[in-house]
Amino acid sequence: MVADTKPSARLWVVLTAAVGVAVAVTLATARAGGGTAARIPGIPDAGAATAWGLPVARTVADAGAVATIGALLLVAVLLPGGRRLGEAQLRYLMWAAGAAALWAVGSAAALVFTLSDLFARPVGEMLSPDVVADFVVNDAQGRSYAMVVAVAVVLATVCVGIGTARWARWALVVALLGVLPPAFTGHSSAAANHDSAVVSLALHLVGVTVWVGGLLFLLVAAARREEAAVDAARRFSPLAGWALIAVAASGIVNAAVRLPGPGDVFTSRYGLLVVAKAVALLLLGAFGWWHRRRTLPRLRSGSRRAFVRLAAGELAVMAAAIGLGVGLSRTPAPAVPDAALSPAEEVLGFAMPPPLGDFPWTPLFTEWRFDPLFAFGTAAAAVLYLAGVRTLRARGDTWPVGRTVSWLLGLVVTVLATMSGLATYGKVLFSVHMGQHMVLAMTVPILLVLGAPATLALRALPSAPKGGLPGPREALLKLLHSRYVRVVSHPVVASVLFIGSAFAVYYSSLFETLMSSHLGHVVMLVHFLGVGLLFFWVIIGIDPGPRRPPYMGKLFVLILTMPFHSWFSISLMSSTDLIGAGWWNTLDRPWVAYPLDDQYNAGAIAWATGDIPVLITTIILAIQWVRSDAREARRIDRTIDRGDENDPLAAYNAYLASLHARDRRQAAPTATPAPTATPAANRQPGES
Repeated sequence: MVADTKPSARLWVVLTAAVGVAVAVTLATARAGGGTAARIPGIPDAGAATAWGLPVARTVADAGAVATIGALLLVAVLLPGGRRLGEAQLRYLMWAAGAAALWAVGSAAALVFTLSDLFARPVGEMLSPDVVADFVVNDAQGRSYAMVVAVAVVLATVCVGIGTARWARWALVVALLGVLPPAFTGHSSAAANHDSAVVSLALHLVGVTVWVGGLLFLLVAAARREEAAVDAARRFSPLAGWALIAVAASGIVNAAVRLPGPGDVFTSRYGLLVVAKAVALLLLGAFGWWHRRRTLPRLRSGSRRAFVRLAAGELAVMAAAIGLGVGLSRTPAPAVPDAALSPAEEVLGFAMPPPLGDFPWTPLFTEWRFDPLFAFGTAAAAVLYLAGVRTLRARGDTWPVGRTVSWLLGLVVTVLATMSGLATYGKVLFSVHMGQHMVLAMTVPILLVLGAPATLALRALPSAPKGGLPGPREALLKLLHSRYVRVVSHPVVASVLFIGSAFAVYYSSLFETLMSSHLGHVVMLVHFLGVGLLFFWVIIGIDPGPRRPPYMGKLFVLILTMPFHSWFSISLMSSTDLIGAGWWNTLDRPWVAYPLDDQYNAGAIAWATGDIPVLITTIILAIQWVRSDAREARRIDRTIDRGDENDPLAAYNAYLASLHARDRRQAAPTATPAPTATPAANRQPGES
C-alpha cells in the first residue's frame, strides 16, 4: 500500500479545526451550564484556571482517546492484511501511539484539575505528589482517572512495538476498556437509577469512540490516498450504523434517567444541551445515509474528493457533539424535589422493594427494571437472527422454524431473568438471586444453543471472493476452529467451568465484591450465562466446532457433572455461614428476619431447578442420538443404491469373499503329477 503524502497539509488543517471546534463548543457549553460560574464572595473557589482548564483538558483527553481507538480500529479491523502487519498498518500504529500519549497527558491534566475543582482550591496548591496520591487511592474519580492514564501510557508504549494483527486487536480491546472508567464515577453513578445510567453511559462512550474514531481515520486514509481506503470504508459502513444505534439508544436512556420529567427537556440547561446533542446526532445520521447512498459508490469508482469533503464536514459535527458531551458532563441535572436517597437506594440504585409475601409472589411479575445492556443485547441478537433467516428464505433456502422459536424464546427468558422482578429481588434476596442464576445458566443456554446461531450465520453470510479480503464469515469460521475454542470446548474444561465457577464465586469473597457494584453484578450474570452456553453447546449444540464428542461421551459427561451440581446445592442448604454477609447486612432488609433461611431456600431452588433442565437435556440428547443414527443409515442406503466404490457394505462383502477364497485355496488337496511319456527317438531297444 502506497500513500500519497501531498494532502497531509490540508489534512492537518482539518484535524486541527475539528479539535478547535470541540474545544470552542466545550468552553461555550461549560459557560452556559455553569462550569465557569461567577465567584460568590465568601465561598471558596478553585479559580479561573480550573474553571477553564478542566473542560479543555477533558476535551484533549477525549480527542486522544478517539484518535487512539480510531487508529487501532483502522489497523486491526478496517485495513486488509495478513497475520503480519503491512507498511501502512505499522504507520498508523505510530499515529495510535502518539494519540495515546495525548490521551495520557490530557487525562493526567484532567485528574489534577478535577482535584482542584472538588476541593475548591487553586490548581497550584494541588500539585503536591502526596495530595495527588491520596486522591488516586481514596477517591473513586481519582482512581478512574489514574486507570485511564495507565491504559493510555501502556498503549503509547506498546503500540510502537506491535507487529502482528493479533496484538493490534488486543490493543484495540484495551483501548476500548480504557474509556469505560469515567462512566462509573460521574454524574450517572450518583443518579437514583444508577444501574441503567452507568450501563447506558458506558455503551454511549464505546459507540461514540468507535464511530468518531473510525470515521476520523477513514478520512485520514482517504486523504492520504491509501489503496485500501475503499475496502476500509466498506468494512466501516455497517459498523458505523451499529454505533449510531448504540449512541442514540444509550443517549435516550441516560437522558431519561437524569431528567426528572419530559418538561425539563426545554426548561433546563441540561435538557437544552441534550436537545443540542440530539440535533447533532440527527445530522450525523443524515451524513451517514448520504455516505452510504452517494459518496461510497464514488469512492469505489476512484473519486475521493466528495468523500473527503463530506467526511470533513461530518467530523466537524462530531467534534461539536463531543464538545457538547464534555459540557454536558459539567452541567448538573435538574434537581428532583425531596431527592434524598435512602441507604438502600444508594447501594441498589432503586428503592427497597416490598416483601414478596406468600405465593404467588406477585412482585416478581410487577417490579420490572430496565437494564440497557441486556435490553439492547437481546434486541440486537433477535434482529440479527431474523435478518439471517430472511436472507436464507430470500434465496430459496429453508431454515427450521423450531430453531427460530427456540432462539427467540431464549431471548425472552433472558429478558425475564434480567429485567423482571427476578432481577430486582435478585439483588436483595439470595433465594431469588439463585433462581436468576439457574435460569441464566441452565434454562436460557438450552434454548439458545438449539437455535444454532453460528450455523445460521455461516449459511447467511456471504463468502469472501476468491483472492479477496476475508469477511465476517471467514472470521467466524476461524474463531470456531481456533485453539482457544478447542481448549474451552473440551468436555472436561467446559464441565469444570460450569460447576467450578459456582463454587469459586459463592464460597469466596468474590460474591460480596461483585454484588457491591453494578458492573460486578452484570459481569457475574454474563459469566453464568456464558459458562452455561459453553457447557450445553458441548452436550447438545448443533453448531460446528473444533471437536464433537460421541453421543455416549456426551451422556457420560452429563451424568458425571450433575452430581457436583447437587453437591453444591446441598452445601448451600447445610451451611451455617451466611454467604455474602457484608452485602446483605448493608441492605438492612426489615422484612428478612432469618437470612440463613433465605440461604437454605437458595440451595433448595438450585437443587430443584437443576433437575428439570438435566432431564430435558437428556431427552434432547437421546432424540439427537436417534436422529443421527437414522441419518447415518439413510446415508449408507444412498451409497449402496448409487453403487459407490466407497460403499462400506460392498467393501465388507468383498472382504468376506476374499477370506472365503483364501480358505478354499488352503483346503484344496495337492494333485499327483502324471508320468511323462518318453519320445520314440530316445527309446532303448526292447522298449515299446
